[in-house]
Order: sequence, then structure tokens, then C-alpha cells
Amino acid sequence: MAAARRARAGDPRAGFRQPAAELGPAVPQGLIRAARKSGQLNLAGRNLTEVPLHVWRINLDTPEEAHQNLSFGAADRWWEQTDLTKLILASNKLQCLSEDVKLLPALTVLDVHDNQLRSLPSALGQLENLQKLDLSHNKLESIPEELLQLSRLKSLLLQHNELSCLPDGFGQLVNLEELDLSNNHLTDIPTSFALLINLVRLNLASNQLKNLPADISTMKSLRQLDCTKNYLETVPSKLATMASLEQLYLRKNKLRALPEFPSCKLLKELHAGENQIEILNSENLKHLNSLSVLELRDNKIKSIPDEITLLQKLERLDLANNDISRLPYTLGNLPQLKFLALEGNPLRTIRRDLLQKGTQELLKYLRSKIQDDVPNQNEEPPVTAMTLPSELRINMHAITTLKLLDYSEKQAAAIPDEMFNAVQSHPVTTVNFSKNQLLEIPPRITEMKESLCDVNLGFNKISSVSLEFCALHKLTHLDIRNNSLTSLPEEMAALRRLQVINLAFNRFKVFPSVLYQLLALETILLSNNQVGSIDPLQLKKMDNLGTLDLQNNDLLQVPPELGNCESLRTLLLEGNPFRTPRAAILAKGTAAVLEYLRSRIPT
Repeated sequence: MAAARRARAGDPRAGFRQPAAELGPAVPQGLIRAARKSGQLNLAGRNLTEVPLHVWRINLDTPEEAHQNLSFGAADRWWEQTDLTKLILASNKLQCLSEDVKLLPALTVLDVHDNQLRSLPSALGQLENLQKLDLSHNKLESIPEELLQLSRLKSLLLQHNELSCLPDGFGQLVNLEELDLSNNHLTDIPTSFALLINLVRLNLASNQLKNLPADISTMKSLRQLDCTKNYLETVPSKLATMASLEQLYLRKNKLRALPEFPSCKLLKELHAGENQIEILNSENLKHLNSLSVLELRDNKIKSIPDEITLLQKLERLDLANNDISRLPYTLGNLPQLKFLALEGNPLRTIRRDLLQKGTQELLKYLRSKIQDDVPNQNEEPPVTAMTLPSELRINMHAITTLKLLDYSEKQAAAIPDEMFNAVQSHPVTTVNFSKNQLLEIPPRITEMKESLCDVNLGFNKISSVSLEFCALHKLTHLDIRNNSLTSLPEEMAALRRLQVINLAFNRFKVFPSVLYQLLALETILLSNNQVGSIDPLQLKKMDNLGTLDLQNNDLLQVPPELGNCESLRTLLLEGNPFRTPRAAILAKGTAAVLEYLRSRIPT
């Protein structure tokens, strides 16, 4: 009543008070009071469609408690409040920010990621103390010029927006140490980037860049550069002078060659998989004394230079799915090498079963062959499209001893009958018909149904799995990646022993329902398709399923019940359009993702 009388009498403090309706239920007064003391306010995940005015005026208005409590203890001295330095508005439904943001000039951290912002207020440029600004996962189409006035800014996160260009003066943000522009629509980078000499981490992944400005090499502090998934055909040669660079990601571009790296003495990781690199020469490698990870999978590399043995600190070498026919045996002498991937290469000197025994056995084998590494004058000529079936050299040793029928890398439209005739009664366990031009699965493959366990039909043009194929009842491994499959027949349920199936890079729009019936499956690789949904209740019944790869599909949401699939040790979901779980959670690994999903199951 006293407060009401004072208001009627013209209480000079009345103008500072916000109406109760303004406060709303979304921002409890307790949070506001705590923020005045701590200087930090976290309003994440409160379904806010706009920021209440009293939040912007938190350091200007007289607090509500000043009118309610006239006997102040040490903890209640509202006039000793701290200026707000950290404001988190993440995971709300904000479509814009008010120009009133300028009323918080002490802010050092502003986090508005995961909202629906389409534009930014020019007043942002007045937050002269701002050091970290997170605008990721919004719908921003442009950056206001005023943002470039934030001279103290160290971290600017703009990933997952709709940006198609950047202001020319971007280089004014000279104190930037971290800049993330990934998952936008950028087609070029302003030349003023050269002024960002304090930048340590730069992420340009998943844009539409066709080239990088050579001036990027002036970023002398840059340690991590990520250009994954763009349209780069070349890399500026000056990139090789970046002496501080430690991690370079060039995956999923259109590179035909690697640059030389004469000055990159600190480079520890080079990722250049899924390009069109044909030649790897000694100049690419010989200066990389610190390299521990070299990832070149899914290229067209035909040979590995002996100089690779100069990379004495190499721990991981991924050469899978290239055109390598022989390796330098001295690879076995690399002292730190713990992981070597070679699958999907036409290696003549290394048996497939040896590849499956793991890196240490492979290195041991390579070391044992160093003394024998002399050219074989009697090596058979390669089979070409002009080789007649009657001239075909059938490797009977492979059929009888290795139990392997291999007709891969021939670009053939059909498998010659001579290959099947040679098998006769020999119990072949492995068939490799990959990297041909097959339009269908060869019908005669069923002749080996009593022994066949492992079939590789990858990199062909197969559009359907025949019903006859479903008779291979002993099949445990099926690789049919990089074909044109859109579905699998329900009759495949007969393949009850199937443990591993690779369906990556096909044209599936729905998760093949027959897979749910194959309860022996341990690994399902279904990346790079167009799958839109999965059934977590069916997956939960698959007690043996340890690996599920659904990267680069069209999953709009991840069902929380997937978290109950506790047999999963590897769950790969990157590259899908869903909003949750966020990239930060995915990066923590499978256990963290499953735990997060379980926490989202409605109770």
C-alpha cells in the first residue's frame, strides 16, 4: 500500500520500475538479482521471442528489491551491483536483437547461437569491450559494417548461417584469434583477411569457395585452417610459407595435387581425402618433419614415394580407396605408425586377409619384405579393356591358396565366364569385383554359395540386388558402396550371418527395412545417401550392432530413443540437416551423444 501511495504521490523512483507484464515469466527476478552481483546472465533455452527491455536496462534501472527491502544486509546492497559482462541468449526463438544492446557497454561475451536471427543491430558496434561473439546457427544473410568496430574482439563464431559475402573491411578485426565461417554460402574471401595477423584458428569448411587469396599466407599466427568441403581446385603456393600452421584440412574439394610445404615445419595434421589427387611426390612430403597424421583416402593416387619414410613422426596414414598397386616396403620402418588404412586399393603384393589383421601385422609383413624389394621382371602385363578373355591370366594361386576370386579395377561391363569356370570345385571365400562397370550382380556368383563369405562389389553401377544373390547364406561381409542402389529386397533377410554391410554413396532415401531383420549385423555403413529417418525401436533389437554410420544424409531429426541403443560403440551423424544434437555434442563422441539423446526422451 505504501508503494502504491508513493506512486500516486509522484514517487521519483516510479519511472525506473518495469511493469509486471514486461517482466514476464521467462526471466525470473532471482536470475536478474544474481546477475547484478555476478555480472553474468544466462537466459539460454527459455523460448524467448524477444529480449525483455529490463534485461537490456539491467544496469540502469533501480532494482525491484530497492522498493521492497529497506534494511539491507551486506548481500543486498543493490547499489553495489556489477556491470553485466556476460550475456547468454542461446537456443531461443529470437528473430532480431534490439538496438538497446548498446545499453550493456561492459559486455565481454555475447552468445546468441541457435536462434532465428536474420539481421543484426548496428548498435552491436558500440560494445567496445566485446571479446567473444557467438552468432552461429542463425539465419544471418549479412554482417553490418558496424561490427567491424569491435576492435577487442578475439572470437567470432558465424558458422551455420546464410552468409554469401563478407564486408570488405573484415581485416579491421585485427585482434581476432578465432573465426568460424563454416557452413555458409561464401564464394570468396575479402583480401583484407591478410590483416588478421593474430588469427590462430580459421574455419571456412562447407562453403562454395573456388580459391583462397594468396595473401592468407600473411596470417603468421595461424595454427589451424579448415577448408573442408569447398570447390578448391588449387591451393596458393604461398600457403606453404605459413610457419605456424599445425592442422590443415582440405578434404572434399577438387584438388588434383598437393602443394609443397617448404616452411611448414610445425604441420602435424594434413587431411586431403576425397579429392582428385593423382600424384604424391617427394616434394610434397620431405619437409613435413612434424607430421603425425596424413589422410589421403578416396583420391586417385597411384603410387607412394619412398620419401614417405622421412616422416618419422607419422602416427596415422590413411590411403584407403586409391589406385595404389604397390607400397614401398620401407613403410614398415616408420617408428611411430599406429594406424595404416589401405583397403580399396588394387594392391598386388599384399593379401586382403593380411589387410584385415591390423596395422602392426601389416607393418611386420612390410619389414620382412624389405630384403626382397627388387623389381620382378616377369610381372604380368595389366589387363586392359582390349584384353581378350582367351588371353586372360587367371591367378590360380589366389583361387586355390587364398580362396580369392579377384577381377577388380578392370572397368569391365561383365565378368568373363573363364573366371567362374576356373573356380570349379575350389571353395572360394572371397570375391572382389569392385571398380568395374557392372550394371547388375553377376548371376554366376551364386555358384559359390556354399563357401562365399566376403563379397566386394563397390564402385560399379549396380541399381538392384538380385533375388538369386540372397541365396549366399554364408555371407558375412558385403561391400556394395558407390553404386546406384535405391532399395534392398526383403529376401535379403535370408542372409542371417551377415555382419558387415557397406552401402555408402548410393541413392537410398529410406533406411532399408530388411536391415532391421539381420540381427547378426555388427556394422552398417550408410553414409552419403539421402536417408530421411530411422526407427530407433527396431535398431534397439539389434543387439550386435556396434557401428552405425549415417553421415551426410537427410536426417531432419535424431529420435531421442536412439540413445537406448546401448550396444552402439560408434555412431556417426555429422553432415545431416538436423539442429540437435549440436556439433559440439557430436564432437564429444558416441557415448556423449547417446547420453544426450537419452536425456531428451519424454518421461
